Amino acid sequence: MLFSGVFDLPWWGCVVAALVLTHVTIVAVTLFLHRGQAHRALELHPAASHFFRLWLWLTTGMRTREWVAVHRKHHAKCETAEDPHSPQVRGLNRVLWGGVLLYVKESANRATIERYGDGTPDDWLERNVYSRFVLLGLALMGVTDVILFGIVPGVLIFIAQIAWIPFWAAGVINGVGHYRGYRNWSTPDASANIVPWGILIGGEELHNNHHAYTTSAKLSNRWFEFDIGWMYLRILEALGLAKVKRIAPTPRFLAPRPVADLQALQAVLIHRYDVLAVYDRAMKRIGIEERSALQTMAAMRRELAALWERSTASRAQLVGRLQDWCRSAEASGIRPLAEFSQRLRSYA
Repeated sequence: MLFSGVFDLPWWGCVVAALVLTHVTIVAVTLFLHRGQAHRALELHPAASHFFRLWLWLTTGMRTREWVAVHRKHHAKCETAEDPHSPQVRGLNRVLWGGVLLYVKESANRATIERYGDGTPDDWLERNVYSRFVLLGLALMGVTDVILFGIVPGVLIFIAQIAWIPFWAAGVINGVGHYRGYRNWSTPDASANIVPWGILIGGEELHNNHHAYTTSAKLSNRWFEFDIGWMYLRILEALGLAKVKRIAPTPRFLAPRPVADLQALQAVLIHRYDVLAVYDRAMKRIGIEERSALQTMAAMRRELAALWERSTASRAQLVGRLQDWCRSAEASGIRPLAEFSQRLRSYA
C-alpha cells in the first residue's frame, strides 16, 4: 500500500492528478495573491482566503507579503532597471528560465517588502506558521503526495507542483507576457496578451489587459477572450465566498457635447486606453500616401496622451487643453480626426 499509494492510478491518472493539483495552485495565485491581495480587486470570504493561504504554503513556499511586494514593485517600476523581472531590461531568456531566481533575490530586499507589502495578512497563523516554517509546508505536501500516489508517482507529482508556479508565473507571465503577444491597449509598458484564452495560467495570459486595468478582477476585455479565473470568481461569488470590487470600465456614450467639459475630461481619463485604441484605428483609415495627415495625427496623439501624464495640471487647465485639442482636431481638415473629436466629446 505504501509503495502503490492510496490511489493506485495508471500513468495517465497521475498526469491528470498533477494537472488538477497544479491548477488549484494557479487559481490560488491569480485569485488570492494577485487579484485579491496585490490589487484589491476582490474580497474573499475568510474561509476561501484561509484555504488559498494554506494551499500556497503547502505547494509554493511563498510568503504572501513578499509576493505582493515584488509584484507591486513590478507595476510601479515597470520596464525600468528597478523592475524585478522585466525581459526588456534583463532579456527574455533570463526571465523565462530564471524568473524564480529574480523573485527570490527581490523578495530578500527588505526595502521592497517594507514599501510595497502593506495590507497583507498578519495574523497568528501567518506569523507563527506560514511565514516562519516555509519548508514545513512543502515537506507535508511531499509526504502527502507519496502516501496518496506512491513513491515514484508521488515524488514526480510533487516536483511538478513546486515547479509549476516558478515556470509559468515567474517565467512565462513575467517573461513572455512582456515580450511577445498581441496588445489591446497602448499601455506605457511592453505588456502583451500571450493568448486570448486564459486557461492554463488562470487567466494571467491576458497580461496586457491587466496592465491597462490593474485593479480589475476580470482580465478578459474582448468578446473572444476567456478568463477562467473570472469564471471561478463568479462561482465563488454565487456561493457567498467572494465579492468583486472592481472591473474594467465599459465605455458609454451620450450625444456629443457642444464643447468638452469636466465630465468629458473625467470620462476620457477613465477610458483613456479605449480612447487611444479608437484613435489608432482612425489613423489606419488614412492612406500612407497622405504623409502630412499622418504626421498631424501622430503629433496630436502625443498631445492627447499628455492629458493624463500631466499630474501637476489643475482640472481647469486640463479641461482647457482638451477643448483646445478638440478645436484643433475639428479644424484640421482631416475627416477621421474630426470624427474622432466628436466621439471624444461623447464619452460618458
